[in-house]
Amino acid sequence: MSPSRKIVLWLLTGCILIWAMVVVGGITRLTHSGLSMAKWKIASVIPPHTEEEWQQDFNDYKQTPEFRQINSYFALDDYKHIYWWEFIHRLIGRMIGVVFLVPFAYFIYKGWLKGELLWKTFIVFLLGGAQGILGWYMVASGLQDVPHVSHYFLAAHLITAFITFGYSFWLALDLLYLNALIVDKQFHRLRKWSYVLLVFVTVQIIYGAFTSGLHAGQFDPTFPKMGNSWIAPEVTSLTPLWRNFIDGVAGVQFIHRYNAYIVVLLVCIIWFKSRKLQLLPTQSNGINFLLGVVVLQFLLGVFTLIYSVPVVMGVLHQTGAFLLFASTIFVIHQWKVTGEVLSPVV
Repeated sequence: MSPSRKIVLWLLTGCILIWAMVVVGGITRLTHSGLSMAKWKIASVIPPHTEEEWQQDFNDYKQTPEFRQINSYFALDDYKHIYWWEFIHRLIGRMIGVVFLVPFAYFIYKGWLKGELLWKTFIVFLLGGAQGILGWYMVASGLQDVPHVSHYFLAAHLITAFITFGYSFWLALDLLYLNALIVDKQFHRLRKWSYVLLVFVTVQIIYGAFTSGLHAGQFDPTFPKMGNSWIAPEVTSLTPLWRNFIDGVAGVQFIHRYNAYIVVLLVCIIWFKSRKLQLLPTQSNGINFLLGVVVLQFLLGVFTLIYSVPVVMGVLHQTGAFLLFASTIFVIHQWKVTGEVLSPVV
């Protein structure tokens, strides 16, 4: 196996682990398990295995506002139920650190990472570290006075994971398609449309986190209208007006709903415009996949809303967000192709 292939597999493995961490994080969020570990034992990868250790962790949890205000009826078995998802979430985070650092050091030792590629991969490490730090601040925000994490920290934690995923995926694509260095002029407009799409997809992910953090998915679980109106009266209930769209349950859901229409529209525009061009197979397949993913994600969002965010639907919707984000990045990267045939190095 060539060095380039090993680096690509390393980066893609990291992408898969980030996806797994976000999915488990979503389950943790939906099962209300995220505040179960009141103390961050950063070096520990072994869960409690004796009754005394379980009781100690449970006693720590009893000091949190979530236990005092919401779960004061919990017995030890109830605590164990919410403990595991948060433990697995943090364990995957540690695995990502190991999976990155060990091969990173090995590749440097072998001389495979140097120059620009070395600095680019080091940025992945910095992004991963920032994501972990934001995760702890997010949890800490729910261990103070109120039993809920800040939706701002939740959004920052989630979007940093997506950025780390997207950046790693882009580096892997760069190594897969070394000859794709200059944008073909016929693709300039489509590339611009694709970047606009990426912006709105990113906004949708951020507002997905806001929706989760504020439990806005339970507000007006109807489609296509918000209750009996296209714009619910509660959307403008807060003052000043702008607060509705970052702190208001109805306002946040409004943005998340209608931004979804914009994302679908942008994908359709890109798809229709691409039909007029002679595309390479990877370009055509990428756009077709993007179209299929956005339709599926939109439908998942509708059903998740209608059924008031059941765990399974919520997790599938979050997975769909990853597929949409990844396929958007792939399509953008494909507009860099200059020749008639892609030339993968692996």
